[in-house]
Amino acid sequence: MAESGARPQHRSVLGFLGRVFIALGIVRPAREGNVRTEEQRMQQRNLGRTGIQVSEIGFGAWAIGGDAWGPVEDAASLRAMERALELGVNFIDTADVYGAGHSEELVARVLRGRRDRIVVATKGGLMGHHRDPKREPVYDRPEKVVEAFEASLRRLGTDYVDVYFDHIWWNDERETEAFLTAFARLKTEGRVRATGVSTDDPEYVRRFDRDGTLDVVQLDYSLLNRAAERHILPSCQERGIGVVVRGPLRMGMLTGKFTAGTTFTEGDVRHGWPREAWFREQLDVVDRLRPLASEDRGLGELALRFVLDHPAVSVAIPGGKTPEQVEQNVRASTRPLLTEEERHVIEEATRSVPS
Repeated sequence: MAESGARPQHRSVLGFLGRVFIALGIVRPAREGNVRTEEQRMQQRNLGRTGIQVSEIGFGAWAIGGDAWGPVEDAASLRAMERALELGVNFIDTADVYGAGHSEELVARVLRGRRDRIVVATKGGLMGHHRDPKREPVYDRPEKVVEAFEASLRRLGTDYVDVYFDHIWWNDERETEAFLTAFARLKTEGRVRATGVSTDDPEYVRRFDRDGTLDVVQLDYSLLNRAAERHILPSCQERGIGVVVRGPLRMGMLTGKFTAGTTFTEGDVRHGWPREAWFREQLDVVDRLRPLASEDRGLGELALRFVLDHPAVSVAIPGGKTPEQVEQNVRASTRPLLTEEERHVIEEATRSVPS
């Protein structure tokens, strides 16, 4: 598998035509190391220092849980995951709380017969949690964390997980200690290859990595939320911590399909968005980015390419409820790196986003 950013080999005819077009001035020569073609396979990257190789585009399995992102059919979800695997995706991210375990159960169906070829990440800590940092903790003992982990194993139909995340995004001392103790135990037992935390709080990341044992961070990062660029991403890069990016398409905003008149069904986590002032503000940012889209690279692919171009990022996990959505996401891995001109437009267009 080619290293991320490595120059792929061109077929002789395509190479000859490319040189002719460059000589005639029809196209510009690509920058060294940035050539990517449709024939190139999905790029893989190191997940920090874990020794785990992951596809740079993964499959985010929150939506297929069926209880938070509007209507979704299991058959379509399974086809979407199958298509992702066909296209070279090897990283699937889920959680016990997605659909109260249903997402994990669906993931289990695509794991059968090929478990060793798929990197599975799941998360624990929110199932049955009140999610109020001011109240008493729920996962206050390592045994509770291990119990949640074992329930995930049963739903996933496997005896180990590649990456296990603490899904609690705030720091409660007792819960943090419970997870750290449980993580060490599960690693020693060989039931987890790597552990991490899902949070956007730099202080919480530092708390988890107090002994230098944090393997992976899952965080929100996109063209509409660049806050991670300030502290967490540089810190992870320096410490060799893997980075899994959730929300790279801002829950669909960066596909360009939403307007001020968009509505969401009851039960969709985005149901109240259109009433919020920030929704209209972010639509304005998306409109300023539209000139960068083309027939060859849609706005969603551009947004994913932006995330992947950050050197700290290991894998981005856009959701996909259909094979068609998966195909659009995967194309970002075969598109050229952003040019300086494109980056300039992005900087101007996103001045108002969190950073």
